[in-house]
Amino acid sequence: MTNDRPVGELLREWRHRGRLSQLDLAIHAEVSARHISFVETGRTIPSSAMVLHLAERLGVPLRERNRLLVAAGHAPVFRDRPLDDPDLARARETVQQVLLGHEPYPALAVDRRWNLLLANSSVEVFLHGADPALLRPPINMMRLGLHPDGLAPRLRNVEQVRGYLLPRLAHQAARSGDPQLHSLYEELAAFGPEPEPRPPDPTEIALRIRLAHRGTELCLVNTVTTFGAAFDITLDEIAIEAYFPADVETRRFFRTRQNAG
Repeated sequence: MTNDRPVGELLREWRHRGRLSQLDLAIHAEVSARHISFVETGRTIPSSAMVLHLAERLGVPLRERNRLLVAAGHAPVFRDRPLDDPDLARARETVQQVLLGHEPYPALAVDRRWNLLLANSSVEVFLHGADPALLRPPINMMRLGLHPDGLAPRLRNVEQVRGYLLPRLAHQAARSGDPQLHSLYEELAAFGPEPEPRPPDPTEIALRIRLAHRGTELCLVNTVTTFGAAFDITLDEIAIEAYFPADVETRRFFRTRQNAG
């Protein structure tokens, strides 16, 4: 891992993303505002414990905490391994059990860039009819959902879905500083009218999707779960998307599909 920016500059950037003043951060971290100032200007090099303490208060993702540690001259402490790593076999099995346990309704796991990691068989309703180019691994579920050659033509409420997903993707890109997420947002925003820029509404806890599938209109509600207590970068970045039937017809469709299988 390499880094050419000082830790103080990176911490200041994260503080700005959280819209905190130095005093705000000092109060949250229970240190002096003078110390925060000295860290940000490079007059003080924080210990590894202080880097992690400030990163926790700023809500910095584990991957970026490693970057902060390296910038301060310390060794990274969070491991970064693919989900198929033997050491993560138990975690992978747990994720698979969650997805299988949600059947007959769709459930899938994605990484921080919305690339598909695991899915149950019911996710086929989202993949059906998509351009094969969009189905080449790694399948990006955000792209698949909003691309005109993907799911978008079958969405009966595509503008509502775009209005829900794009602001969240923009917020995620801005919060993480990930250039690939910025690029993904620009690509998908170009496919239609850009929604009004606004932060995600915390009261919008679920996305309702109306989807045409094999002559039936399905109505699904989407929820997202993350592993809040993870201490591994891979697990920290996994999100599980679970879909629930929002009406009797949709519930009947998936139950019938299950019985037929």
